[in-house]
Amino acid sequence: MILLASDVPQCYVDNDWICGRYWSEYRPELVDATIQHLWITVVSVLFGFVLAVPLALLARRSPTLESIVVGGTTIIYTIPSLALFSLLLPFTGLTATTVIIGLALYSLTILVRNVLAGLRGVPDEVRESARGVGYSNTQMLLRIEIPLALPVIMAGLRVATVSTVALATIGAIVSYGGLGNLLLLAVGNQFKAQIFAASILCVGLAVVLDLVIVVAQRLLTPWTRHAR
Repeated sequence: MILLASDVPQCYVDNDWICGRYWSEYRPELVDATIQHLWITVVSVLFGFVLAVPLALLARRSPTLESIVVGGTTIIYTIPSLALFSLLLPFTGLTATTVIIGLALYSLTILVRNVLAGLRGVPDEVRESARGVGYSNTQMLLRIEIPLALPVIMAGLRVATVSTVALATIGAIVSYGGLGNLLLLAVGNQFKAQIFAASILCVGLAVVLDLVIVVAQRLLTPWTRHAR
């Protein structure tokens, strides 16, 4: 878009943080970046959750396995994103897969702990009652333990999702950072309106996803509402 000097809005000239003209003129870029940010976040958290459940089931078998699993996920979380992406690049290249795998691994430190805590929060008498009526271990897990552990699991999912929204911006390193791409470009030339817009959209996306999970939790655990 080419603008004549007389057409340049004053908020561009003054480099204001809040610029209504920016939101209208860059709407396609903002929409595309937000959509990319959303799907990277959702896919990463879901992938992390799929990995976290079996890891938590493995960890609860013994204190030694718990130390290995929990300690391992914690160590992964301490790896700088640049280093982690560099390790993944030879296998996944400059693709969204690199970002998704990295974010999924980062989410494990939260998800594994919460899944493990939720399963351990199931009362022993409930398990004994289930065994008394002939439930197998699989039936007990699917029908008793996971439903009762859902509130704690969903709490961890909320934290992991919100943190992943923020962490997804680092994907700009490999050009798949959603709103992080706009932030990276804007920081270089100090384009304040773009920095502000991308930051607001990140916060808004985190709030919306958090509310979606809260609603999902209320639908999946109706008994918790009646208990209050």
